[in-house]
Amino acid sequence: MTNRSKDSYLSSGKQKLLSMNWRHGPSQAPLSIALITKPQLLDNKNKMKHYYNAILGLYDRDQPTNEGHSLIGYKEKCHSYNFLVEKQKELCSLDEDIIEVLRSGMRMAIQECQYQFSMIRWNCSTFDDSPSIFGAVSKIKSRETAFLYSISSAGVTYSVTRACSSGKLTECSCDPRVRLRKPRKHWQWGGCSEDIHYGEKFSREFIDCYEDPNTAEGLMNLHNNEAGRRVIRSRMQKVCKCHGMSGSCSVRACWRKLPPFRKIGDVLTSRFEGASSVRLIEKKKRKIKKLRASKKELKQPNKTEMVYLEESPDYCERNDSLGILGTHGRVCRRDSLGLDGCKLLCCGRGYQTRLREVEQQCNCHFVWCCNVICEICTFKKEEHICN
Repeated sequence: MTNRSKDSYLSSGKQKLLSMNWRHGPSQAPLSIALITKPQLLDNKNKMKHYYNAILGLYDRDQPTNEGHSLIGYKEKCHSYNFLVEKQKELCSLDEDIIEVLRSGMRMAIQECQYQFSMIRWNCSTFDDSPSIFGAVSKIKSRETAFLYSISSAGVTYSVTRACSSGKLTECSCDPRVRLRKPRKHWQWGGCSEDIHYGEKFSREFIDCYEDPNTAEGLMNLHNNEAGRRVIRSRMQKVCKCHGMSGSCSVRACWRKLPPFRKIGDVLTSRFEGASSVRLIEKKKRKIKKLRASKKELKQPNKTEMVYLEESPDYCERNDSLGILGTHGRVCRRDSLGLDGCKLLCCGRGYQTRLREVEQQCNCHFVWCCNVICEICTFKKEEHICN
């Protein structure tokens, strides 16, 4: 697809698309997410149903920066945000940089969502003129919504944990629990282990307070929030550094660190594919409401798996009321039998094959000292576009 046709596709329809799919990872991710303007406030019934809008919009271009503001002034500002509930206002007041950290985590979650789903029918599109940044499709209690809650919870957990160890937040630092563990014979705990426990706790308190545990939707969202957090905890890595005379490595100091967020996205995407359909049940004697597998013959999902209550739309055709763009004009892979293949992505409508000229550096060679000289080569690239 040419750049011109891609631009046309991104801007089609009444809703302005902030960011769509890209094919090679977050380094090419659109940066317009950071420029989302102040969100539309929802009515009291649906207020802050999708917390992305509030956090991503807290620091827009019309608001002053933190420079020159006292901590007291910042606390007052936190309590002035009418789209935060009281618990969130308290958490916001803990540190003057916390909203920036939360915003970073949510932007990271959006970018990872769009990377993971860039080549399937639903590609995690975002909009700037919808009450929810993902459009009304996130109102459907589907597996896509389950993924959004899991990845956003993971993004907040990850960002807060990293900010603790880097010293950006003053309320936390390195994980003190690790050093209490008994070390092995040839290594000992040292360095700064990243405090995943604090990141999880903050994410749980900030995000989960939106949800009503007495409703099916609330239980679904709480379950998926926790699934996102648990993926990070289970993927924490142990890294070590050698100590000793002449590189003998007689003793190693080890600490725990976060994995790359791409690994988190990969795991959550696999959980998305295996998400469980559930329904609400109530134990009348205790009046306890829980989610259970929608059919008796299905396995009961555990706390690390995603759950959903409603089936997904097919995302094949455009639906402006839901914010579904359809797959017309999307690039597909002709030889793939997966969801990115032309047969499935194009929903049986067929596809067209186009050739376009692409310029790329080639015939590079090193020139002493110290430059690399390349030629610009033009070649034709074959692309397959859904009808």
